[in-house]
Amino acid sequence: VQLQASGGGLVQAGGSLRLSCAASTRTFSNYHMAWFYQAPGKEREFVASIRSDGITDYADAVKGRFTISRDNAKKTMYLQMNRLKPEDTAVYLCAAQWGRNYMETFRTENYDYWGQGTLVTVSS
Repeated sequence: VQLQASGGGLVQAGGSLRLSCAASTRTFSNYHMAWFYQAPGKEREFVASIRSDGITDYADAVKGRFTISRDNAKKTMYLQMNRLKPEDTAVYLCAAQWGRNYMETFRTENYDYWGQGTLVTVSS
């Protein structure tokens, strides 16, 4: 599975961005999908996930500001980011894993497929 993330850029605090992650697989609907971010000098951290059945999960830091969604017909996942803060600045990476019933979607080690990332910079 190949993943292509896009949509990053420079935005002022309080602004919005929409990230996209396009997948190459024809069985996209069977995959759990997620966004992680990695700031300079820090470890990769969970942002949000959407399971193959549509159930979503969010990190506490982004709840109420970010919305994850997917369009299985387009084989694409999205992350709508509103009320952005300078601390949201990072490279955002999308990840995919064949859906398992009891998979913890917030753990990086549970994903086999990763995109190259897209840079989000939020200025104060």
